[in-house]
Amino acid sequence: MTTPATPTGIDPRGPRFGALVTAVVLAATVLTGSVWLLAVQTAVFAVGAFAGIGASPYGRLFRTLVRPRLAPPAELEDPRPPTFSQLVGLVVTGAGLVLALLGVGGAVVVAAALAFVAAFLNAAFGLCLGCELYLLLARLRAPRAAAQ
Repeated sequence: MTTPATPTGIDPRGPRFGALVTAVVLAATVLTGSVWLLAVQTAVFAVGAFAGIGASPYGRLFRTLVRPRLAPPAELEDPRPPTFSQLVGLVVTGAGLVLALLGVGGAVVVAAALAFVAAFLNAAFGLCLGCELYLLLARLRAPRAAAQ
C-alpha cells in the first residue's frame, strides 16, 4: 500500500502575511531613518533567502499564530519564487545598510522605501515583484537549457 505524497508547497497566504509585517517594519524604517530597523529587516531577508521562506521569522510567526486559525489553502505554492524574493529584498536592504554604514546620507531611507514598495504591493495586491523576477529569469534560462 502506498501513502500519498507529502505536499511540498507552502500556503500562499504565508508570504503575503510576511510581506505585511515587512511593509510595517520598512514603513517605520522610512519614517525614523533607523539603521537598526533596516539591519533587523535585512537579517530577516537573509534567513528567508538562505534557510528558505519557511524558516523566516515572519513565516514562523504565520505558521504559529495565523495559520491555525485559517481554513486549509485551496492550493499550495512553489516556495522557490518567494524565497528568491527574499534574496532580492536582502540585496536591496543590504546595499542600503552597507552604504549607510559607509556614511552615505539617505541610504537607509532610499533602500527601505524601495523595499517597502515591493512589500506593500505583495501585501495589498498579491503582486510579488521578486517572484515575477524569478519567473522571468526562469523563462530566460529555459531555452538555453533546452538547447544543450
